[in-house]
Amino acid sequence: MQTITMEREKAGVLVNSFVRSVYHWMCVGLALTGFVALYVSGSETLLRLVFQNRMVFFLLIIAELALVFSIAGMIDRLSAATATALFVIYSALNGVTLSFVFLIYARASIVSTFFICSGTFLACSVYGWTTKRDLTSLGGFLMMGLIGIIIASLVNLFVRSSSMSMIVSYIGVLVFVGLTAYDTQKLKYMALTQPAGLEGSVVRKGAILGALSLYLDFINLFLMLLRIFGQGRE
Repeated sequence: MQTITMEREKAGVLVNSFVRSVYHWMCVGLALTGFVALYVSGSETLLRLVFQNRMVFFLLIIAELALVFSIAGMIDRLSAATATALFVIYSALNGVTLSFVFLIYARASIVSTFFICSGTFLACSVYGWTTKRDLTSLGGFLMMGLIGIIIASLVNLFVRSSSMSMIVSYIGVLVFVGLTAYDTQKLKYMALTQPAGLEGSVVRKGAILGALSLYLDFINLFLMLLRIFGQGRE
């Protein structure tokens, strides 16, 4: 009985350590993105380089996509240090492309929306961790919704409809709220099923992958909420 109790305690320590690592790296990524976005928004030279030169802007977008696919699709072949470095670089590049937020919206509006997003994200993450309902079937539906949002957003680049933009934003909030709960539950299963003797580098890579998923959920939820609640700069 004592052996079983000790094993459970050891498993609990490993799970807590893994989860802390995931949220630690997610917060590092968010903090870096925010800092870089704020810095770039205050530099006219960098703003001209990024947003007045379409080639540079699209190269940044392509680089971000390549980094996401590299981390998500090649995590088994990457070292822990490389996976961490790619995540940090992606977070920084995302800050560059998201610097426009500080040009369009008032600072107070950005801050208030950030806190709304943080509260919503926390509630969804807690639900995903504590619910006994299997959210696996919900994942496929949410991914279809995400694809629909991407297609609608691309179409709206040409249509430029404010009504369509708002509809996409409301649907996007629902989709990313669901994805936050879904990804948190996946993180829970990953934490609970990892072998006790797993190498630290493998655990780190799993933490980076989990952090990337939650980071993307948070960033996209924030942008959707900002479209709804954000107030423009005067």
